[in-house]
Amino acid sequence: MKLKTIIRSLEELSPLHYAEDWDNVGLLLGDEEQEITHIMVALDASDYVIEQAIKSDVDLLLTHHPMIFRAVKQVNTGTLTGRKIWNLATHRIASYAMHTNFDVKGGMAELAERKLDLQDARPLIVTTSDSEETEGLGRIGRLPKPMTVKEIAQFVKKTFDLENVMSYGDINREVSCVAVLPGSGKSMIEDARQAGAELFITGDIGHHEGMDALDMGLSVLDVTHYGLEHIFISFLTEYLEHTIRACTDEGENIQITGLDTGGPMTVL
Repeated sequence: MKLKTIIRSLEELSPLHYAEDWDNVGLLLGDEEQEITHIMVALDASDYVIEQAIKSDVDLLLTHHPMIFRAVKQVNTGTLTGRKIWNLATHRIASYAMHTNFDVKGGMAELAERKLDLQDARPLIVTTSDSEETEGLGRIGRLPKPMTVKEIAQFVKKTFDLENVMSYGDINREVSCVAVLPGSGKSMIEDARQAGAELFITGDIGHHEGMDALDMGLSVLDVTHYGLEHIFISFLTEYLEHTIRACTDEGENIQITGLDTGGPMTVL
């Protein structure tokens, strides 16, 4: 199957125009006419992931975080990004990223909403709003019943397959209104408070952001950047299984591999 056919399916799910202006999504490396027989889905295009893609004869590496984020002036093995581009290109492996477009439409926010069973949910940060739709980053909604922060933490750990989460605030506080933002939410604490959230579930919360949230009356669960976003891997693997492999004769011969390497931090 040609790469352009797979891209068409991915962009039906999460159109590129939903991405933030600062982001870099879509086909970052490759030829749309290239024949694809093996797709690997991962959160990041790390050296380890690229090494596994090469060993597995992958043709397309599909990631959430873009491998190329800032301007690249030189492509050589002396730089981190240059080395990654070189290794993929010399092995004819295309690179495609679904980042904030997936966060907003068709994926991350909607998945988090469903997994937490939020009621009357709406986007936490509205990025697109017109007469036909309102879309945005994260979700805010009400739990089916009030729960303590500790109970929610245990539920999140089980639901998202996490060993640990970090709580800011009274773990015995009972809450009903919850905001969730997969990835990094430290810059959106005030947005969560203004939206009426009692608890904010997100990642990348530092000491000062956590203290500020407490002073605002907002409890926080820091589940790490990886914690909620790794659902991208299983979701896209299943999506490709249904939309590409199952629906076309060509797709039956495509191998689809999800590679979850875990978060970069280890709790000792």
